[in-house]
Amino acid sequence: MTVLPAKIAGVKEVIVCTPNASPEIIAACELCGVNQIFEVGGAMAIAAMAYGTETIPKVHKIVGPGNLYVSAAKKIVYGDVGIDFIAGPSEVVIIADKDANPTFVAADLIAQAEHDIASSAICITPSRELGSAVLLEIERMLQTLSTRETAKASLETRGAMIYVDSLQEAFAISNFLAPEHLEVQIEDLSLLTWIENAGSVFLGRFTPEAAGDYASGPNHVLPTGGMTAAQSGLSVRDFIKTPTVQRLSLPGIKAIAPTIIALAESEGLIGHAESIKVRLSC
Repeated sequence: MTVLPAKIAGVKEVIVCTPNASPEIIAACELCGVNQIFEVGGAMAIAAMAYGTETIPKVHKIVGPGNLYVSAAKKIVYGDVGIDFIAGPSEVVIIADKDANPTFVAADLIAQAEHDIASSAICITPSRELGSAVLLEIERMLQTLSTRETAKASLETRGAMIYVDSLQEAFAISNFLAPEHLEVQIEDLSLLTWIENAGSVFLGRFTPEAAGDYASGPNHVLPTGGMTAAQSGLSVRDFIKTPTVQRLSLPGIKAIAPTIIALAESEGLIGHAESIKVRLSC
């Protein structure tokens, strides 16, 4: 998810740092065209890539999610090296109407909660009947889930079942939360025009967020903590620079000279104004 956008953008050298260079990871890196793999992770990997070591080269940009220490390290090195964004604990909001399948909703909330005790899994629905059924399904599923300790702690501290008076109110709350993942399990898909803030949107009952984690296509490196209100997930654009180019003729510089000189002198930047004036005598 981090390598392919870079390769498509034309990045010539890509390195991967991972604390566990398993055969599967090595094979994936080979398929994607990674130039070098280093078996190091955490804040140490971020520092190594940001400043370089005897074995790990200094890079121009570091992308990809990580734990709290990785995120803190990326924040510290930003300015010395480019980054994508600071990603926190994973999160999902599910908007479900009365016709949604409570088993599907419960399963998707649990799938999110098992990531981390700090993960957030929230369901917003105008149907109390649906909400009650979802809560019963969660209790049932947790009984046999091998990751129930983490999922249960996450749901108890960061989970929520929010009842609203209408689907419009549900979307308003979701836009306020600006979630990393938004599942929309409703029948009337014309209401999707109400979506303003979300990292990745999953439409319909057969599109679980876990599909996006592994296989369904769009990049899954996404901003969290409400930052989807300000930016999108990782894409080819993160690896493309767009410098601007200008070329003025003598008539052109003379045409805009009064504006430039007036603005420069109003700022007290006399050297700026003079750099224009010296060209006007040509």
